[in-house]
Amino acid sequence: MKFIILVIDTATNSVNPAEMQAIDAFNAELQERGHWVYAAGIGAPSTATLFDFTGDKTVKSKESLFEKDSFYSGFWIIEAENAALAEELAAKGSHACNRKVELRPFL
Repeated sequence: MKFIILVIDTATNSVNPAEMQAIDAFNAELQERGHWVYAAGIGAPSTATLFDFTGDKTVKSKESLFEKDSFYSGFWIIEAENAALAEELAAKGSHACNRKVELRPFL
């Protein structure tokens, strides 16, 4: 099963050197244990472009869907045999990056 672990932050690229070292170690563990699929940081909401071409709409605007102080700043896509293991890995990811994370299964 594939899952996404979304990193929740209040600033873009705010990781400090100790956190980056912990993230690198977590990434290495994911790779060694066969859970790694992909990971990346993503730009701040101010860099987003929102598209709504549903129905007759043709809206393209320089904004994010989210207008809160917190936003997704990165993610891991992982492979896990079950939800319990995915939750364990999400907890380790939260600890590594020192931020809240949100776990969601792929459909």
